[in-house]
Amino acid sequence: MKLKIVVLAKQVPDTRNVGKDAMTAEGTVNRAALPAIFNPEDFNALEQALRLKEQNPGSTVGILTMGPPRAGEIIRQGLYRGADTGWLLTDRLFAGADTLATSYALATAIKKIGDVDIVLGGRQAIDGDTAQVGPQVAQKLGLNQVTYAEEILKIEDGKVTIRRHIDGGVETVEAPLPVVITVNGSAAPCRPANAKLVMKYKRATCPMERPAEGTPYDYLYEERPYLNLNQWSVADVDGDVAQCGLAGSPTKVKIVKNIVFQAKESKTITASDSDVDGLIKELLSEKIIG
Repeated sequence: MKLKIVVLAKQVPDTRNVGKDAMTAEGTVNRAALPAIFNPEDFNALEQALRLKEQNPGSTVGILTMGPPRAGEIIRQGLYRGADTGWLLTDRLFAGADTLATSYALATAIKKIGDVDIVLGGRQAIDGDTAQVGPQVAQKLGLNQVTYAEEILKIEDGKVTIRRHIDGGVETVEAPLPVVITVNGSAAPCRPANAKLVMKYKRATCPMERPAEGTPYDYLYEERPYLNLNQWSVADVDGDVAQCGLAGSPTKVKIVKNIVFQAKESKTITASDSDVDGLIKELLSEKIIG
């Protein structure tokens, strides 16, 4: 069965390096002040998409991302691993989007792509940790959804079988296509970049990233059409400006702080019966256990 698969991937700030300049005065992430990386769980989703492509000859995988022009790197990282194409949503009108505005923009792009069988994405992004975008995209498109996926087991007769990891255990579910699936970080890690594909796509760019005419390699984009990545604005996807970016975002972040937890005191106990008995009594008296 030939499948048309779209992977939702996000370029996120490396939250291990959050500092005082991480937020703007408007309460949005100051992306220029932080290193940018491929959202980890989106990598897990990409691996599931590539496995489906291998199992279903003739299938295609595309990377859909939203962000500033530098987010084109996310599409390249997908191409290096076996994806076929990508679309970058970039427009000042998309800036400052919360999950509601982000899911609206992604849903309009998926409608423009058309005839998509499976939409895959990570469970959540490390810069927001909301796990809302995938389900909201499904709702806006009117599609079935399966969350917390750990492995896509098979696709037969227009149905997908998925193993999902949930609180208390694992369950296997079945859903009809088309479907939106969000993938846990506990799923299989993404394969490394393929050296041949890196050499093929290393100069693939969106129009806003492209070197000026007369600079080295500018001739490649006419000779090799596959180096021209898709770039869409709000107008290109027929989006409603009122539902995009800050204008369409009811959520406002007031402040972000780094909090370091420090123990006020430490205590060392031995494995003796008296020490263990004393610890249990202390935990019971403090109602830590009971």
